Parts: sequence; structure tokens; C-alpha cells
Amino acid sequence: MAVKEKPSYCAGMVRRLDRDRFLCTLFAPPERREALFALYAFNLEVARIPELVQEPILGSVRLQWWRDTIAAIYEGQPPAHEVALALARAVADFGLTRGYFDRLLEAREFDFAGAPPDDMEALIAYAGATSATLNFLALEVLDAGGGSDARADAQDAGRDVGIAWALTGLIRAIPFHLRAGRVYLPASLLARENLRAADVGAFSPALGRVVEDVAGSARGFLASARSLERGAPDWARPVLLPGVLASSYLSRIERADFDPFDLGIEGGGLRRQVRLWLAAAGGKI
Repeated sequence: MAVKEKPSYCAGMVRRLDRDRFLCTLFAPPERREALFALYAFNLEVARIPELVQEPILGSVRLQWWRDTIAAIYEGQPPAHEVALALARAVADFGLTRGYFDRLLEAREFDFAGAPPDDMEALIAYAGATSATLNFLALEVLDAGGGSDARADAQDAGRDVGIAWALTGLIRAIPFHLRAGRVYLPASLLARENLRAADVGAFSPALGRVVEDVAGSARGFLASARSLERGAPDWARPVLLPGVLASSYLSRIERADFDPFDLGIEGGGLRRQVRLWLAAAGGKI
């Protein structure tokens, strides 16, 4: 009888803490999955820092550790850390661009700012520098050729899916972020509705209008990604599939009248898997 192979450390971490990306990664070629899991585990490491520290300065120290670790990886001397070692293998195997790591880590400093983004443009810039940049790295892992036009379309679609995914995730995470004293809804939209960050702790029609604007922006990026997807190569699909799930989550948010505290905005696991399989089979996000 065959012995079932134990999942790698990074695969197990992503499966527990980022189930949606884990499911999407299963559509990647087997020989590229571990590199994707390493990227997504790295993303979890830096995204979860605010959950693990009490003071912003300590968060900056942890981010600096990852900056130093990325530098060490590119110098061929990664530290004895399971995610760092897996990331070093991915960098070596696929020639990943260091600047993307630097951009992502720089953007994560905002998580310790203690204030919401100034406006929608600032929130989109944050989503782009974090989620879209992660997609650029994943596309480098998946890149199976096809010419510069195909690569450009894959990157453009990956960027828009990444931004839509981040905006949708930030809506879904509003209750969680509030418990940590963080608000990612744009200050200009809150001010328009005569809301302060402190007023976000309970649903109101005014808060619903702010959430609706953020959700509308996410929908716009998804629509753009769908138009770009036509020129994207098949190998980019695992990076684009989160767009399917973002669309589903946004529909649930809309049905809940843009109330982020409504538990109905979360979808069931089986339903997510079915949506992904159908999207992968039909070639559409």
C-alpha cells in the first residue's frame, strides 16, 4: 500500500491559514506548487505580524528581520527558518525578482500606521503593493513562456485580480481588524458619511455605503481582469482563479446589504471548491 506523503511545512501552513490560495495552488503543475506554497507562507508570515505584536515598533522589527532574510536569501545564505529555506529554493529555482519582495515588505509598514488610508487611491495602492505584487511573484513561478504579449496580459490580469482580492478580503476582515484596533476603510469615505474610525464597530447605513464603494471598486478590478484574461496564457490560471472566489464573496456581501458583520458573507468550503473546478474547466474567472 502506498504511503501518503506528508505535506511540506509551507503547504500545511497555507492549507490552515489561507485555504483559498491553497485550493487555487492545486491547479498549478505539481513541480511548481512548493514554490507557490513558499511564497504564500512568506505572505502569511508578514501579514500576520500585527496579530503577534502589541507595539508598532515590534512589528517594524519583525518586518526588518524579513528584509534582512530576503537579502540573505539573495546572497545565498538563508537563515535556518522553514519558510525562509523554502523561499530560498523558490528564488533559486525560478529566478524570482527581489524588488517584488522589497515592495511588498515596504507596503506592510502601513499595517502599523494606526490610521486608515487617506482615500480610495491609497487603499488601492496598498492592495497593489501587497496582493498584486504577490501575484507577480507567483506568475514568475508559473511562467511557461508564450511570448512577451502573453506575459504582459498575465501580469496585467494578475495585478487586477490581486487588487480585487485584497479589497474583498479587507471588507471580509473588518470585524477581525477592529478587534486589533485597525481600520482599512478610506478616511475620505468615512468623513463623507460623517463617520470616524471609532464608529466602524457597529453596522449602520452610512457604514454600508462606505463598504459598497470599496466593493464596487473591487468589482471594477474584477471586470478589468476578465477582459485581460482573454490574452493571458493558461499557465497563469492558478493566479487568476482567486477572482472567481472574490466574485462569490462580493455577491454575498451585496446580498447582506454591505454589512461586514453579517456571517452570511462567508461561503462554504465545498461550494468554493466547486466554483474553482468549474472555472478551471471553463477557462473563465
